[in-house]
Amino acid sequence: MLKPNTKDKTNGTVHTDHGPGDFRTDKRVLLLAALAVPIAAMSAVVAKALIWLIALITNIAFFHRISVEAVTPQESHLGYWVIAVPVAGALIIGLMARYGSEKIRGHGIPEALEAILLGRSLINPRVAILKPLSSAISIGTGGPFGAEGPIIMTGGAFGSIFAQLFKLSAAERKTLLVAGAAAGMSAVFATPVAAVLLAVELLLFEWKPRSFIPVAVASIIASILRVPLLGTGPIFPVAPHLPMSTTDLGCAVLVGLTAGFGSWLATVLVYAFEDLFLKMPVHWMWWPAIGAVFVGIGGVIEPRVLGVGYDTIHLLMNGQLIGAGLAGLLIAKALVWAVALGSGTSGGVLAPLLIIGGSLGALLGQWLPSGDPGLWAMVGMSAIMGGTMRSPLTGMVFTLELTHDLNAMPALFAGCVTALGVTVLALRRSILTEKLARRGQHITREYSVDLFELTRVSDVMDEAIPMVPADMTVAALAEKIANGEPVISERQATLIVNGQQKLTGIITRGDLVQALQNGSSHTATVLSAGKTKLTVTYPDELLHDAIAKMLRHGIGRLPVVKRDEPDQVVGYLGRGDILQARLRQQDEEELRTRGNLSLAD
Repeated sequence: MLKPNTKDKTNGTVHTDHGPGDFRTDKRVLLLAALAVPIAAMSAVVAKALIWLIALITNIAFFHRISVEAVTPQESHLGYWVIAVPVAGALIIGLMARYGSEKIRGHGIPEALEAILLGRSLINPRVAILKPLSSAISIGTGGPFGAEGPIIMTGGAFGSIFAQLFKLSAAERKTLLVAGAAAGMSAVFATPVAAVLLAVELLLFEWKPRSFIPVAVASIIASILRVPLLGTGPIFPVAPHLPMSTTDLGCAVLVGLTAGFGSWLATVLVYAFEDLFLKMPVHWMWWPAIGAVFVGIGGVIEPRVLGVGYDTIHLLMNGQLIGAGLAGLLIAKALVWAVALGSGTSGGVLAPLLIIGGSLGALLGQWLPSGDPGLWAMVGMSAIMGGTMRSPLTGMVFTLELTHDLNAMPALFAGCVTALGVTVLALRRSILTEKLARRGQHITREYSVDLFELTRVSDVMDEAIPMVPADMTVAALAEKIANGEPVISERQATLIVNGQQKLTGIITRGDLVQALQNGSSHTATVLSAGKTKLTVTYPDELLHDAIAKMLRHGIGRLPVVKRDEPDQVVGYLGRGDILQARLRQQDEEELRTRGNLSLAD
């Protein structure tokens, strides 16, 4: 009796048939969750070191003292000499990028995406050292950036490096890379839930327990370690607002709409300046220094544009920045940040977006009929973050965790969703993915359940089975194909059955040609020329699993047999049948018809 392969071993992995379930996660998720714990600890320590280093460099650059006290560049009294400080820092970064690693350029998240999607989640250890160092120099010398992008890239780098010490798949390394990134963000901002949401909406490119659980573990551990390292949250506490009214939600939509167009303008500005730098007849190593001149001038005009600006963010959230000065802060921060980021220096996008969005929201709030400037600053921050990064849930929850103002949640959500709607219609790419698109790499941000996970083999298999008896000669089969006999001539393989119509083998066109070339086609049978060790599928098997069998064995078709009678053929599954399933999904997406509203059955 035929004994088809239901278990095979490829690359050291044993694959077995199993019934479908809600998830495919196995016990290896426990290993990944355990590995996420030391990664979280490393990321938390790196976050502390990065903040410490930023404070040290800020003190040295602007106050000429050795100290790690938290200070802001606007407190210095350098006068016009303040222009020279960002330029000096940018010169160092340019040298580090050229002679160290070009991967340190930019704000970190596109580089993390590139490593995940194209680099098999392998990051060079050099990046783990140079990225936080270059970012600390950039921010400490007045660069208008935040620490979140660099810590995401650095935490991800440590996660990747640690994962490379173990025998893991690329998908498992990706999980640990993202776990390190989420842990870093959680440690810096005390936002463990938002860090996990950012991973889901932006970095993982999947929604599966096998990745969600380890990333969540890392984020939770990092938030716990943050307390002894950096203190408790929230880092931007505000007085709780009253529950939102209908008017408040309408105003939130208006702020979200404006923030959506602001996201569009910010993205356009960044890449317009990047294009401008590309046209300069000097090596890219010098671009950050050229951009830093503009940063320094901006710092002279509006000192609050320099550095991370966390104190400015807190003032905006508390409604303590109002009046005409908001317009100046909004314009100055947006221009200085766009120029600096376009020049290719090292720094993050999140803190600048919060200042830009907060200024925009507070400015609009002066004319809105309800709420207060602090509330609309919060809505503007979350909306411009959700719209620019295309991560609305992250934008909403991030602001909630920064402030612990739960009553503001409906307004934040309305603003984020509105801003997202504007940006997805107005922009083909986000500020994060446009950089990768310019390198010739395509990324899609739309996640859906795999069609093949929802389809069974019986839904697409061909019941018109190409079969011939085992004693038929090769020449006779070749003649049938040459004469265009229906069913047999339409397939690249033919199933072989015995006198009791039980499956005994398969012969492909390649087997047929080889037998004909051997010159024994009139005496050789199809059974002797074909294969008798078969890989089969079952009518109730998921199409995903059937395709996996094809890929592992390098074959293009599978006999479909009864599970309890593996030599009883009930169908044939070929590549064309699989494509028909995809065509059916395409029709569901594009074919528009009216529904049947009849009350009859």
